[in-house]
Formats: sequence, C-alpha cells, structure tokens
Amino acid sequence: MKLQTILIDDEPLGLRILADDLQQVPTIQLIGQYTRPFEGLELLQQGKVDLLFLDIQMPTLLGTDFLRSLAQPPMVIFTTAYEHYALEGFELNAIDYLLKPIRLDRLLRACNKAYEHHSLKQKGDAAMQADTFFFVKTEYKEAKIYHSDVLYIEGLKDYVKIYLDSQPGKPVLTRMNVKTMEARLDPNRFCRVHQSYIVPVSRITAFHKTQILLGGKVIPVGERFADQFLATYRNR
Repeated sequence: MKLQTILIDDEPLGLRILADDLQQVPTIQLIGQYTRPFEGLELLQQGKVDLLFLDIQMPTLLGTDFLRSLAQPPMVIFTTAYEHYALEGFELNAIDYLLKPIRLDRLLRACNKAYEHHSLKQKGDAAMQADTFFFVKTEYKEAKIYHSDVLYIEGLKDYVKIYLDSQPGKPVLTRMNVKTMEARLDPNRFCRVHQSYIVPVSRITAFHKTQILLGGKVIPVGERFADQFLATYRNR
C-alpha cells in the first residue's frame, strides 16, 4: 500500500526538492505537485488523496485557511519556514509540522507517522463495516451509530444522550425515551441498569450492587434493575 500524495508549495525550487526526496520513500506515491493551492482541489474533492504536504505561507492563501476550506481533508503534513504556525497546525489535526529546510530523516519520520495513522484508520474502518449499527434522528439528520462505538446511554425525560468512543465529550442527542432506545438494542450486548442509563456489557470494568464502573465513569444501578443486570452479566 502506498499513500496517494500531493504537494502544494508556492516555491518551485522547494517543491522540486521535496518531490525528489519523497521519491525515495517507498510508502509514498506522488500524484500531483502544485504551486497554487486550488490547482490540487479537484483531486482533493474527488477523495483521491491520502496525504497532502502543504506549505503555509503562500501569497494567494494561507495553507491553514486552505485546509479549513476542505469539506473532507486528507492527512496533512505542513511544510513551512515559520515556527509560529505550529500550534495552529496541530489544532487542525496535522499529522506533522516540518520546518524548512527539511532534513531527509525528519521527512521519513513524518511519512512513517502518516503511514501508521492511515493503516490504523483502515483497520478501524474495516472493523466498523463488520459491526452492527442503528440510526437515530439528530440535528435534522439520520446519524449512523455503531453498537461497538457506544460508551453508554443516558436518558433525559423525552431525550437520550448517546456517548460515543469516537467523539468524546460530544454525545449524540436524540428525541427518544430510554424504553424506546432499549428496545432497539441487542439485549445480549446492552443492559438497562437504571431508570436513566443503558450500558454496553463489554465495557464494564467493575461493579457492585449499586454502581457500575465503565473505565473512569461511574453509573448508578437502580434497585429494580439490579437482578436483571446481574443475570445478563453473569450469563455472557
């Protein structure tokens, strides 16, 4: 597997040097080199790019602003002569941040990091495709929720919050009560343990009569749900 890669840098000499160095990296397949950001836009929009080497300080448009304009950006490695963009670069989830002139050993480390990240994502995507899922309405759209991604579910009157491993701190809120949510889940994988909580049994790290531990999260066990929970947990 090679990473389909494009380069964007307004300096032709720097672009050529980077391209020559990347030709030596076995995991990189160069498919485009551009001196203006929007020249590579078609390939990016078609989803044909795995990795983008992007200069930041360009006369027509900052590389950071160009990245923000992309609806589905690929992995990005910033290349720049200026250190002060580093924080902004990493806030944009850049794989790496290379200062010019770029040493070959430093370039290799960045490429290896991108390759490892891509490999892990592919494995995760394959696992997600094999996983079961359900849909819920949220924010005027149907959201696809994989069962293996659910950390726990919390009821709030006529709504439930679905906490996900893939987006910590950003639960999915949907208009549905806990009983309706419970009916949509596999009873061998999920258990209602409280009037307001449903948990995936596989994520339980410890429990006693009144509480369950999901990693560092404490979930209360309601008295009328305790026997059913224990039966489900012990019969797995």
